[in-house]
Amino acid sequence: MRQFAFNMGANKYKNKKVEVDGIVFDSSKEAKVYADLKVLKASGEIKDFARQVKFELIPNQYEDIQDEKGKTKKKLVERAVTYVADFVIDHNDGSKAVIDVKGYPDQKYGIKRKLMRYMHGIAIQEV
Repeated sequence: MRQFAFNMGANKYKNKKVEVDGIVFDSSKEAKVYADLKVLKASGEIKDFARQVKFELIPNQYEDIQDEKGKTKKKLVERAVTYVADFVIDHNDGSKAVIDVKGYPDQKYGIKRKLMRYMHGIAIQEV
């Protein structure tokens, strides 16, 4: 039987993971945005920020099925579609901004960006 070796340290875009404050980031660019946001928060220019915030774009989809006793139950037929924002910024005026640190956007990202605007009224800021 043939064995394969995989390099689990590399990702598809050749970014190197970076650790800052005990947090592992997918790229040095993302780590820099984090450091910049920390400075903005410390200086009072923004209220707060969060990392890796999940948004539901399309909910789980179910269909009714009958069990062996004739009772109707819900069966999951499609899982939810979600988008995980790199950063969500809480501004001092109460508004929010969603930041996505992009190197090479993939095909899914374009659809998710449009769904974020449609479902949540949020325009993603790409850095």
